[in-house]
Amino acid sequence: MRKYFSIGLIVLSLSFTAIAQEYGVTAVRDVQNILTVHERARLMEGWLHWRLDHLLPEIMRREGIDMWVIVCGENNEDPVYLTMMPEPALMAAGTTILVFYDRGKELGVERTISGAYVPIDHLYGSFPRSDKEDRFERLADFIRERDPGKIGINISEDWHFGDGLSASKHKKLTKALGPDLSSRMVSAERLCVGWLETRSPQELSVYRHIGGIAHDMIGEMFSNRVILPGISTSDDVVWWWRQKVKDLGLKTWFQPTLRIQRYVEGEGLQTLGYGGGAVRPEDKIIRRGDLIHCDVGIVYLGLATDTQQLAYVCRIGEDDAPAGLKQALKNGNRLQDIFMQEFKAGRSGYDTAKAALEKAEAEGLKPTIYTHPIGFHGHGAGPTLGNYRRGVQHSARADYPLHLNTCYAIELNNGSIVPEWGGEEVKIYLEEDAAFTSDGCRFIDGRETELYLIK
Repeated sequence: MRKYFSIGLIVLSLSFTAIAQEYGVTAVRDVQNILTVHERARLMEGWLHWRLDHLLPEIMRREGIDMWVIVCGENNEDPVYLTMMPEPALMAAGTTILVFYDRGKELGVERTISGAYVPIDHLYGSFPRSDKEDRFERLADFIRERDPGKIGINISEDWHFGDGLSASKHKKLTKALGPDLSSRMVSAERLCVGWLETRSPQELSVYRHIGGIAHDMIGEMFSNRVILPGISTSDDVVWWWRQKVKDLGLKTWFQPTLRIQRYVEGEGLQTLGYGGGAVRPEDKIIRRGDLIHCDVGIVYLGLATDTQQLAYVCRIGEDDAPAGLKQALKNGNRLQDIFMQEFKAGRSGYDTAKAALEKAEAEGLKPTIYTHPIGFHGHGAGPTLGNYRRGVQHSARADYPLHLNTCYAIELNNGSIVPEWGGEEVKIYLEEDAAFTSDGCRFIDGRETELYLIK
């Protein structure tokens, strides 16, 4: 199957075979094909070059920004800045300034840097030489010569991704530009979000592989190679994940968690671990009959994953999970389907989540939706879709529209009655990464449709 990625007049074809797999997780052993550090850097630099050539001009014009100025300092880098540097440039060098000036479609966007940590002449030009020693004064001359209309700077009250300009550097910039030029400064918050949330064709294609690595690791974690019923604890499993990530040369962006749902005759349903309050050491032991739920993520090739899946620990003599738990997972899958069908370009995150919740409730489900964008950051830039604690509410982030070629961690849960567990309501927590393209919202590497079984 072929998918098509369109930005303005650019239409590129890419293979998205795995996304077409609606059921189950791919059988590819992605974890066996992790690149070396050098190979990763070379690949990601190619992606960055394409993004600067093609994505950046489109998003600047979409948001009406003529010039974008990014100023940050060493060890206090703007979150956008780090996504615009090739792998050797791991930080800013003192005060570092990036300037993007849109000269129109024919000439394209001029890209200039002052204070590069490593030579990157193939990506950015240098500021013209000047007798002025102060970097902000040289920047002011550079801007004055180009005379832009709107000058975007990274300040925002609503988006932390668009608020990377420190107060002191904002003050220096304003003073150097003077009243006329500084009056043209506007928030570049939506430009920041657009740059961060939009995936290139190359990134979308390889995201399948990244999701596959995460799924491979979960498959190993939810097996008798890692979990010995009656011996292993939830803490053991959490730290196995941390160690596995390190051993593979990957990163994690949050501490993994393991939640246990356990039915005890005469005592009812117990929720132990994350979200279930304090847990006694003896209750951390994974026992037969437990439903266990993980929340794990990795970072590879500059892109994050966020996954929640479930496993059932079979009792002695059992070969499968109780029918009620299996149906509960099916109900959770149904909620995923309903929600993802509501993704439409230009629709707000608020309206998307609200419509899905109403449809799910009409079908008799008991849904909660708290989905977030994912990409360069685990909790990424883009619209908020639902909210776990307060229900769906309006906000600047919730009212932000969905754009094509963006990715989301489809995070939600549904409550289902399980007859075998005394008629208790069991929460099925699910989270899978998905891409939203012109073909709709699709999982990048399938999803869990059957419980993992630990025997």
